[in-house]
Amino acid sequence: MAKNLTDKDIRQLRESFELYDKQGDEKIDSSQLGEVLRGLGQNPTNAEVKKIVSEMDPEGGNRISFEEFLPVYQSYMGKKPKFSTEDFVDSLRVFDNDGSGMINEGELRHILTTLGEKLTDSEVDSLIQGLEDKQGQIDCEEFILSVLQG
Repeated sequence: MAKNLTDKDIRQLRESFELYDKQGDEKIDSSQLGEVLRGLGQNPTNAEVKKIVSEMDPEGGNRISFEEFLPVYQSYMGKKPKFSTEDFVDSLRVFDNDGSGMINEGELRHILTTLGEKLTDSEVDSLIQGLEDKQGQIDCEEFILSVLQG
């Protein structure tokens, strides 16, 4: 049995995993690995997913069984964020030109859609919804706390 997971946990993971199985063969396409991990509450970067897939599926196009997936999932279990909330807030404050602790909604949208792990406009919309004030400003700390709380 998998370390730190009960039989019930494994059953629930398998059921969730099988929701992504489009062919009914109890496997997922290797291209779905990141989506499945994120759907199960993990947060691998695109680069991490690409590396894992290249190790598991060097030729590409293959399918991944639940038994192959489980150790990958477990490797993300219990991973603590490498940075504190304050680290994230400080990073965002780089774009706070006047030191007010606020960032313009347009600037934040630009940052999130063009830098690093690029988000879509709809993903940004869901992240900033309800956080902007009447002047179109978003509190950096409030934004980070909202994102980290999911």
